[in-house]
Amino acid sequence: MLTRRIIPCLDIRDGRVVKGVGFANLRDIGDPVDLARRYAGDGADELCFLDVTASVQARPLLYDLIRRVSKVLFIPLTVGGGVRSAEDARQLLRCGADKIALNTAAVKEPALLTTLADEFGRQCVVLSIDTLRTNDGYRVTTHGGRTVLERECVAWAVEGVERGAGEILLNVINSDGARSGYDLDITGRVAARVDVPVIASGGAGSPEHFVRLFRETSASAALAASIFHDGAAEARSLKAVLAAQGVEVRS
Repeated sequence: MLTRRIIPCLDIRDGRVVKGVGFANLRDIGDPVDLARRYAGDGADELCFLDVTASVQARPLLYDLIRRVSKVLFIPLTVGGGVRSAEDARQLLRCGADKIALNTAAVKEPALLTTLADEFGRQCVVLSIDTLRTNDGYRVTTHGGRTVLERECVAWAVEGVERGAGEILLNVINSDGARSGYDLDITGRVAARVDVPVIASGGAGSPEHFVRLFRETSASAALAASIFHDGAAEARSLKAVLAAQGVEVRS
């Protein structure tokens, strides 16, 4: 097992960082460039930039903002939201992104994962899955959680990796912003079925939630937002807690 990673997330709407609960009731958090600089300095291993309204609004990506964010970073940057083509990915990489995350576009055109993996290498391709826990199991959603599909989460993760995804970003909508802990059930099941790193997202509210995630699943990384935005913790302090509990983390 590789050392586990801590990844702050910047959810972007109208050029600002926002955060809500269950993908709704978004509140303004601040400037993306300022927060990116702060989290990198706090010891984050990577940063994730997700444009949460790009797919819904069918608008161009925020290339200038992504370029400005990348310039203040010395850690890897994953960018997602509104990526629809190889050209979109190419432009993002030129703007400083290290990895490209796809959600809605990958569901609509799964072959796009293969196209990007062939051109840029699968290490650059992240399949972002927004899953909703329902009475019928965990369902895949698109368009920022607005459209719920019949597609089952684990099966889609397996297919996505087969098609070229080099990493899975698993966002559990029910847990998002709730600070009640990661969904260990679906995270554990996805991580057990794929042979690429899985990033768990949704629910982090305390250092113990990170400890449980890494002890009870084989997730490679933990993505979080609220706990960082509100100053409840920072990456370096979380790593100290994890290391004290025997979880191998990056220094």
